[in-house]
Amino acid sequence: MPHALDGVVPAVGGGHTDGMADFADIDAIARTLPDSEDGVEGHRGGRAWRAAKGMYAWERPASKTDLAQLAERGRAWPDGVVIGVRVDGAEGKAEVLAAYDDVTFDIPHFEGYPAVLVRLDDIDVDRLRELVVDSWMLRTTATHRKEWAAASGH
Repeated sequence: MPHALDGVVPAVGGGHTDGMADFADIDAIARTLPDSEDGVEGHRGGRAWRAAKGMYAWERPASKTDLAQLAERGRAWPDGVVIGVRVDGAEGKAEVLAAYDDVTFDIPHFEGYPAVLVRLDDIDVDRLRELVVDSWMLRTTATHRKEWAAASGH
């Protein structure tokens, strides 16, 4: 699936040695993006990263309803940290779920909503960077996308 970072691998990282991502990696990626702020998400109180048009990544723990709905479908919430990222509509959601099927998933609560869930403990930093930057591009302004493109060589 094409994305904003094709051919670019900037150096970021949380200092871990297993190659899997963590919140420090999201923070490092976000610092490279104009118009990006981190803070606390208001609904559940988890970590969140925002641009001018809203959140592009956020910590997403399971709710009791999530767990019950998944159990009804014979599925379970994964172990570890889960984040949500924005995608480009229904078609974009299907593409991301297919391209990242080993680390992304969907839940009934997100049906019809342009976002997917990512198992942060299972994704490597490069793939996380792809998802976060693509999500940010959907939530920032054209001016900030151009600024980022110029700074990153796109």
